[in-house]
Amino acid sequence: MSAREERRYEKLKKSANVETAFGKLSRWRDWILVGVAVLVIAAIALGMGIGLRRYQNSSNGLGSPTGGSTWNDDWRLNTGTEYRVSKNWNSSAPLTTRVYNFTVSEVSGWPDGYNRSLTVVNGKFPGPLIEANMGDRLVVNVVNQGLNPTTIHFHGLYQNSTNFMDGVTAITQCAIPPGGSFTYNFTLENQYGTYWYHSHYGTQYMDGVVGPLVIHSQEEDDLIGHMYDYDQVVLISDWYHNVAETYLPEYLAPGNENVEPVPDNGLINGGAHFDCSKTSDAVCFQNDSSRTVFNLERDSIYRFRVINTGAFAEIDFSIDDHEMTLIEGDGTLIAPTMLHKIRVAVAQRYSILIKTNVLTTDAPSEIFWMRAELNQFCFAETNPVLNPGVTAAVVYTNVTDSRAASVMHSKSATINTVSNSWDDVSANVRCRDLNNTSIEPMIAMSAPNATAFYRLDSSFQIKARALDLAYINGTTWRPASQALLYQAYSMFSDANSSAIAENNSTQLLNTVGVLNQGVYDGDRHQYIIRPPDYAVVDVLINNLDDGSHPFHLHGYKFWVMGAGTGNFQFNQYQHLNATNPMRRDTVQVQGYGWTIIRFVADNPGLWAFHCHITWHLEAGLLMQFQVLPSKIAQLEPPNTWAQLCTV
Repeated sequence: MSAREERRYEKLKKSANVETAFGKLSRWRDWILVGVAVLVIAAIALGMGIGLRRYQNSSNGLGSPTGGSTWNDDWRLNTGTEYRVSKNWNSSAPLTTRVYNFTVSEVSGWPDGYNRSLTVVNGKFPGPLIEANMGDRLVVNVVNQGLNPTTIHFHGLYQNSTNFMDGVTAITQCAIPPGGSFTYNFTLENQYGTYWYHSHYGTQYMDGVVGPLVIHSQEEDDLIGHMYDYDQVVLISDWYHNVAETYLPEYLAPGNENVEPVPDNGLINGGAHFDCSKTSDAVCFQNDSSRTVFNLERDSIYRFRVINTGAFAEIDFSIDDHEMTLIEGDGTLIAPTMLHKIRVAVAQRYSILIKTNVLTTDAPSEIFWMRAELNQFCFAETNPVLNPGVTAAVVYTNVTDSRAASVMHSKSATINTVSNSWDDVSANVRCRDLNNTSIEPMIAMSAPNATAFYRLDSSFQIKARALDLAYINGTTWRPASQALLYQAYSMFSDANSSAIAENNSTQLLNTVGVLNQGVYDGDRHQYIIRPPDYAVVDVLINNLDDGSHPFHLHGYKFWVMGAGTGNFQFNQYQHLNATNPMRRDTVQVQGYGWTIIRFVADNPGLWAFHCHITWHLEAGLLMQFQVLPSKIAQLEPPNTWAQLCTV
């Protein structure tokens, strides 16, 4: 058993009580960013279908502000209205161009009552909802007024023929510098459902550059539009009280055996309650601690699009006393599946339906906890200030505000108690994804037979200078000095040829880092596989680490062919599920386990494949697939894309 596992099991043995389970944290903050507080206006968002309020109180985050102090929270996005997806949206409208303008900057804010610096889009946290129809052109103009470089990655989008718009720093683009700008311009082809966007520059998205993206289609409306009355985005995440990059020196320091920084809290739609009595920090504004409140119409059916926009924790999502019907995962419609609770790994998305028809003579039952419970088993250490039972309130609209505040106040004493028997997942404390074999796509699609096979061994290893870094097949990733895709285009330009033959283009790409079957020796930190053109590729992800990893493949939805524990045996190959397996873009591979995914190598580009736990990505857990090099040479990025690499 590894030292990391021993710490986990010791923690579990002590965890009969959440409060006593916490030992001393191995380190505490290097510095604290202090924000200056000014006016507060209580934000109220009520409207048709779903509204939102934030209840505030000095003792539990509920009720009215006390002490006479007010704080300006105009940096908060009104997710009650902004994240409400219109049921009247015309998904069959003529194709058009949808334009969004993003300005990235820093503000001070207190999502859970603890003031810190945020990096945000358009001055708001979290970022705005993007909506469009399948087939529309999406234009996102990004102006960087922040202190650091930035990029925007549109998570889960194919970017077919627009690999240069994938937004991955040092791979598909050079970052947008402070004071710079860039326009992302691409077509939303052949996909619909729930997605999200985030910065792909270092740890930046952990500080606030995140938001949802919903693609409508007539096909989806025809299949499931009749199932629900209202549609709402719900972002769930872990949350840290310092700027993310400040944790890296200690995390990546010599002698640290992959002990990831443990979150201080979690958020639901950018809000939460934090108990300031657990810290002496003066920047904790107990009066401004706030939970998100969803106001729902009784006797209606709601679609909640749940997105884990966090950096580390897998999260168990549930709503007390409400059964859930799962209908979508990572943009793939799912045959309706009943659940009480669903585990959401980092970067995954699920749509669930609930009915607001819980009937009882007990008035308090008209107010329920929505729960986003951080799975502490995945943490190598404990954090004494963390309450893993993150909550928001679900309130039927026939309940008065005063009664809601009163009932929520009374419920706060048992806020960490999981209601009734909603424990489909909680009985299994290990860090594991929702079982992909228990769900199947609504639109059946069998996986074609594989024609190529690659094994990727994922591990953490202590090597030179006692550094414990992440490796895939012996290579730990570090960002290249310039984006690899830009290096390739520079070679094409130097060749001074507008029509490069396939063999020549392959050779040129090989010189900047792509070999047929492995590592680019010119930069030992780039591991790139080039599958045969149009091959049906099987990738065995063999996890040699005791921790789980949510792996995300850019540019694709893949089939999840199978998963298991221990070493994969090739006699298991014949038992893989090729009949309508789950299709998604992010899959969690359990510790000391394996997963096989399958995709068709038909989307030209350099596509990152990486663990979406930010700490693991920063430690090097990333490799790339280079697909159809001859067609990469024919892509036409805008001049502004190349200019980013020359500033």
